[in-house]
Amino acid sequence: MALAQGMATQGAAPVARPAASGRPFAVTFKDVAPEVGLRAKFVSGGEATKRYIVEANGTGVAFTDFDNDGWDDIFLVNGSALGSPTAGGNYLFRNDHGRFVDVTAKAGMQRTGWGNGVCAGDVDGDGFDELFVTYWGANVLYRNTGKGGFRPEVWPDRKEWSTGCAFLDYDRDGHLDLAVARYVAFDLAKTPKAGAAGNCQWKGLPVFCGPRGLPFGGLTLYKGKGDGTFTAVQEWKDFYGFTVMATDLNEDGWTDLYVAGDSSPSLLLRNLGNGKFAELGAETGVAFSEHGNEQGGMGIAAGDFDNDGRLDLFKTNFAGDYPNLYRDIGGGIFEDVVMKAGLAVNPQYVGWGTGFVDFDNDGWLDIFQVNGHVFPELKGEYRNPRLLYRNLGGGRFEDVSTAAGLTEKASSRGAAFADFDNDGDVDVLIMNMNGAPTLLRNESRSGNGWLQIRLLGQAMGAVVTVTAGGRSQAQTMTSQSSFLSHNGRRLGFGLGAAKRAEKVRVVWPDGRTTERLDVAGNELLVLEAGK
Repeated sequence: MALAQGMATQGAAPVARPAASGRPFAVTFKDVAPEVGLRAKFVSGGEATKRYIVEANGTGVAFTDFDNDGWDDIFLVNGSALGSPTAGGNYLFRNDHGRFVDVTAKAGMQRTGWGNGVCAGDVDGDGFDELFVTYWGANVLYRNTGKGGFRPEVWPDRKEWSTGCAFLDYDRDGHLDLAVARYVAFDLAKTPKAGAAGNCQWKGLPVFCGPRGLPFGGLTLYKGKGDGTFTAVQEWKDFYGFTVMATDLNEDGWTDLYVAGDSSPSLLLRNLGNGKFAELGAETGVAFSEHGNEQGGMGIAAGDFDNDGRLDLFKTNFAGDYPNLYRDIGGGIFEDVVMKAGLAVNPQYVGWGTGFVDFDNDGWLDIFQVNGHVFPELKGEYRNPRLLYRNLGGGRFEDVSTAAGLTEKASSRGAAFADFDNDGDVDVLIMNMNGAPTLLRNESRSGNGWLQIRLLGQAMGAVVTVTAGGRSQAQTMTSQSSFLSHNGRRLGFGLGAAKRAEKVRVVWPDGRTTERLDVAGNELLVLEAGK
């Protein structure tokens, strides 16, 4: 394990690519951000050099239908610049039937600050999702007024460097609770300057210091009271926390937490059902690599890639390391099958945002990953391509990035997934460091059937299983995943050649279940717990 550069990496070499399957993949992507009105600029410290680690990690993005009109809107978290506290500022774009209108000021979202991550959930039960944004500084809960805008409520209790966050109902009382991760205990005045120590070097270049060598961050769990206020009830320390994801990972009906650790073990916090959590990352197989090493974990996704009805996990890592494909082998125990799955072919990139998405609607979840180095001083390595791994079935994936038109290079961070144009296939929103956002429209020609499912009410952490053509597939609704980002509330299931789904089953976070039989394809199914 290399220690000098300040982050965990194994120096892993690319594994030889298997022979191409020869199977056509009828999906290409086109960046339509400028033509649909999505114009913005991300600010994240210096452009040519990063003097401190706070400048390097970028931000998350979100698809969120904040006005409940059936069209996913876009929220972009923005950073800032050292010495310029008013630089940047978040963006909110309303989706006007596939085109976007900047409503940031009109909706009361023009606040500046050093933003990092975003998670969404209806904290007061009025049917409109709130947005919680993490900052280097005080975090902010943006309360949805239900009238096309938000009211910011600053959390003054902790002025730290917060990163990941996730809403969940861990105690099944019907009120959303909140988990917030902290990356490092960052103090600009006490942090060494670039190149000052052994962990501030990379390939002979002086670079920013950290995360190793800097004080650890942690995670705080807040209990929600149902009125938008929260009380801290449990805390975990001594790790560098990034993305936080909340869902049921052992099928016991209680929502768990999985937290990506950067250069420290990742955490799996098992919900014990009595108001407490137990940290079982190592015991369940998701804390380290398959060789037992710490990794530079960034982004995470959950989905049933092998269609066995259980949620598996995918995690992106720093350059010189493979990602993790943690297969659930039962009972919430996981094994890393990244090598067998053919996903060890691109370890040269720094991986960030990611998602399990069935882009061609064939009934098998593919994997999308955005990349980008943290050191702009490395001119030829800073900007990386996006990656798309097509699911071949049988536990195998194939890199189809170039065939899908993913040739642009950028230093990207957050990514979110939703069908922004309501045409039945899933699109991709991407954050690019010190640049404009990317909106990749899925131009699928597969002709496969699909079913989209929107869950109303307190559904964060719900698990949905769709059976079509005799095959079942599971997905989950999460408040945060990818890298510090939030996907749209509609879950997209590919039906392949099937015209209908034989069964749809939802396990809600409170343990209740909903079933629907013989559901028509190419439609949106809206379900609410208890109704």
